Amino acid sequence: MAVVRVGGVDVAYTRTGRGPVLVLAHGAGADGRMWQPQAEALADEFTVVAWDEPGSGRSGALPAGFGLADFAHALAAVIEDVGPGPAQVAGLSWGGTVVLELYRWRPDLVRSLLMVDTYAGWKGSLPPEEVAARVEGARRMLAAPRQEFDPTLPGLYADGPPERFAALLEAMNRDVRPETMGAQLSLMAEADETDLLPRITVPTLLLWGERDARSPLEVAHAFQDAIPHAELVVIPAVGHVSNLEAPEAFTAAVRAFCRAHA
Repeated sequence: MAVVRVGGVDVAYTRTGRGPVLVLAHGAGADGRMWQPQAEALADEFTVVAWDEPGSGRSGALPAGFGLADFAHALAAVIEDVGPGPAQVAGLSWGGTVVLELYRWRPDLVRSLLMVDTYAGWKGSLPPEEVAARVEGARRMLAAPRQEFDPTLPGLYADGPPERFAALLEAMNRDVRPETMGAQLSLMAEADETDLLPRITVPTLLLWGERDARSPLEVAHAFQDAIPHAELVVIPAVGHVSNLEAPEAFTAAVRAFCRAHA
């Protein structure tokens, strides 16, 4: 594990393998451990970097008032710490929104983008009534007593959590900090990155679960229409957390894309 200090917080990340750099940004209510199967499988060909964003995993507490741009600048600091040169950068769900904001501020650090079951922010990708329902659901979740707090969002999996990663998911859930998840979901609800999409000039892979209920395929098609020359790969029969539901198919798609654009 390595640590870089940025914005008054220690940001932890793991670095595995050697070769072209691939940086992985996790979703809300998770940390860098969610990328375990990809880090293990891709380290033979790539330097795989998985961060714990501020307020998550082994990173320090989320500072008050930390905004979407602050998350992006923290991710930029990790990429610069790893060096050298631009990296291929992937983000799943909320992580993809952070990665888009990284591209807004620091396109020089991005060689290619991998947008995984993600959003241009909830405001940018979902109907207003759906955003309102999610905000209310988050409010109820965060109002629960700490001992009853459950960070599992509805609709994450096509057929329930994958059994082979049950221990990993349980460990991550235990470590979720309610204040961090509240900030993540609040920022996601207000984010609208749609203005950025037509200005993306790097190779872009859209990697989606066919049965994603949280970011449906309509969102992927909107990304495809907006981002010049974006490539869409749909993984059959899986949902929102496609990297854990179908790790072999997911990793194969990532490897092929990253190899082509390394």
